[in-house]
Amino acid sequence: MCSSPSEPIPGDASRRREVFRLWLRLTACERSLEQRLRAHLTENFDVTLPQFEVLCELDRRGEPVAMSQLSSRLNVTSSNLTGVVDRLVRKGLVRRFRSKKDRRVQRIELTREGQAAQAEIAADNALWIARAFTNLTDEEVVQLRKLLRQACPSATESVGLTENACEWIMRIGLRIGGCPCH
Repeated sequence: MCSSPSEPIPGDASRRREVFRLWLRLTACERSLEQRLRAHLTENFDVTLPQFEVLCELDRRGEPVAMSQLSSRLNVTSSNLTGVVDRLVRKGLVRRFRSKKDRRVQRIELTREGQAAQAEIAADNALWIARAFTNLTDEEVVQLRKLLRQACPSATESVGLTENACEWIMRIGLRIGGCPCH
């Protein structure tokens, strides 16, 4: 969250009403974009958004990752992640194996097919995102990003956009004029 709900609310009733309307608009936009992205990924690549997120995280890491680390990084329960990974294994996009150091630990890595699929989906995703904002000018995109960062500076940390993640985002081409998280 950007600030604690118990903090005093600045402004009069009119400002609070406008801020509430802004919050409603932001959440509606986020839901609409996510629903459209989910449909696009399923229709065009036969992957779900959670599956794509796993592929992206494995690509970003560039090495096998323990299921527990992946679960923590993606902020999902181990049981939910297991189902997602099971489906990716069946599709031949990831490989699951036991750690040689600790047989209790399962590690996941991209297969060659998974690397190719992730690269293709990520490139398409970058274009899809750019098309989603074609109704805004370049200046408006920059202004909106700055305003949202100013309104909620903790959002970058709360969604886990670390410097490594930003480098990865830039590498796969999701940026237009700079890292989206800065």
